Amino acid sequence: MPDLVAYVDGGCLGNPGPSGIGVVISGCESGPIRIAKWIGHQDNNVAEYAALMEALQCAVSLRAQKLHVYSDSQVVVRQMTGEYTCRSPRLYSLHWTCRKLARALKFSISHVPRESNVEANRLAQSALKRRAR
Repeated sequence: MPDLVAYVDGGCLGNPGPSGIGVVISGCESGPIRIAKWIGHQDNNVAEYAALMEALQCAVSLRAQKLHVYSDSQVVVRQMTGEYTCRSPRLYSLHWTCRKLARALKFSISHVPRESNVEANRLAQSALKRRAR
């Protein structure tokens, strides 16, 4: 399995509010994987972690060796790189699960500006708007 690259985003209408995630994974032989999923009533940071977890679970299920993730969430990126400690009880189990999944891969994560994460954002917005109607 070649190296995978994922763009992830989570969003909500209101904070907290109806929430969705968007994930775009490239590097697969069959072409890019696009995921848009409703995740219920959450806050923005939970949605961002849920998007990361979806990308990690997908990479592990594909038996990928390596995954690099791009996210526009500075909180998620800095917590996953260890720059920030995750002290939030609300985020701790999501953070722990993502770290555990990441250990199964050669994992890295980088922050990108929102303008560089347009497709994942569009998928997250479409998932939450579809369900919120």
